[in-house]
Amino acid sequence: MPEPTPGSRDLPPARPVGGSRRGWVALGRCQLLSWHALAVSWTGGLVVGALLLLPVGVGLWLLPPAAAALRRRSDRARTWAAAWEGARISPPEPLPAAAPAAGPRRASHRRARAVLGDEGFWRDLLWAWVEPVSGGVLVAVPLALVAYGAFGALAQPFLWRRLGPGNWYAFVPVDSTPAMLAALALGLVFAAAGIGAAPAVLRLHARWARRLLSAPRRTELARRVERLTDTRADALDLAAAELRRIERDLHDGAQARLVALGLALDRAARLMEADPGPADLAAARRLLVDGRATSARALQDLRELVHGIHPPVLADRGLGDAVRSLALDSFLDVRVESRLPGRFPAPVESAAYFAVGELLANAGKHSGASDVAIVLEHLEDTLLRITVTDDGHGGADVSRGTGLRGVRRRLGTFDGVLDLHSPPGGPTTVTMEIPCALSSPKTSSC
Repeated sequence: MPEPTPGSRDLPPARPVGGSRRGWVALGRCQLLSWHALAVSWTGGLVVGALLLLPVGVGLWLLPPAAAALRRRSDRARTWAAAWEGARISPPEPLPAAAPAAGPRRASHRRARAVLGDEGFWRDLLWAWVEPVSGGVLVAVPLALVAYGAFGALAQPFLWRRLGPGNWYAFVPVDSTPAMLAALALGLVFAAAGIGAAPAVLRLHARWARRLLSAPRRTELARRVERLTDTRADALDLAAAELRRIERDLHDGAQARLVALGLALDRAARLMEADPGPADLAAARRLLVDGRATSARALQDLRELVHGIHPPVLADRGLGDAVRSLALDSFLDVRVESRLPGRFPAPVESAAYFAVGELLANAGKHSGASDVAIVLEHLEDTLLRITVTDDGHGGADVSRGTGLRGVRRRLGTFDGVLDLHSPPGGPTTVTMEIPCALSSPKTSSC
């Protein structure tokens, strides 16, 4: 089953393209989508052909591979929408696999029947018929504007004499040099309009694709229930583990020191009873001095225990300053950029704080990093995003380490997600996102 997503919401593009290149890049992506729409129409036609051949039996063999090819097309469209426009589209359930115990003929027949009963397959087929008409036409608009503009700006200055008196460009009859110059200027305007409109068209296409390609509502609800069940179990496990840690720290730290302090005071009291000599007074004095040191260590243990539960700086000054405090305590060169306009609910701040602490510890222990950059931001008033980038040797893998899995579980309790990009050789970038609104306006320097 694909990994559940926290919902179909628009996020900023993962790799935004800025400046003057944005229009040209969007135009190239529109061209790619137009070719893809043609391929989708061909694949949809293949699926329909397989469906029509079902009564004669041939369709039972053709339908599973045709449905798989169509699913690859729709998965590619989901990937492009997420990579280019940040429109995350939850995929449907995977297509049914062949029955392992049946023979080739029976397995194909069973798989074809299972494909026919799959709701995601019919949504893919609907998209295959609608996409060339709607999405394909939509992305063709900026392409047509640029092509028509290029004809006016590049071809009309050289061809208008050969095309004769019936030559028109848009609403301009091109039969003289001034009219040719007007057509050239108009062509430049058309081309600029096409390039300028391409990013908006690409954004509209991503939203349209999300409407067509999102998993059925029933699948979304089932995933939501499964996710809530898992996060509830994780929350219970984390709470139980935290309680055991607190009990262990109290038993081995503060409790043991307080017991030793009580024994020392008792011994000192017995030495002071019934006319003590100079040696008894000196021994009692040493016991009292040791008791004072023991009480100071017990107090320090209690402070560290409280810091591990909910750091005072986090409670007093918020997430931004608490992360800066982590950076000051780290032996790495850590730069923190906080763009948080206010405070979040305490559980969210606590989860984010300990997640950043775990990532800093990983960067120091495992990646060989010397420099770490942390960016905290609140996007669209609904999403807390934290990006941690280190200059280590990379190669981190969530499946191989308990620390990153623990961070992912901690974030999952709040419908948060963790994205890891760590190629061999580095750098490593961890992006954490938690859907969350502010709970209070800005009260600190964060």
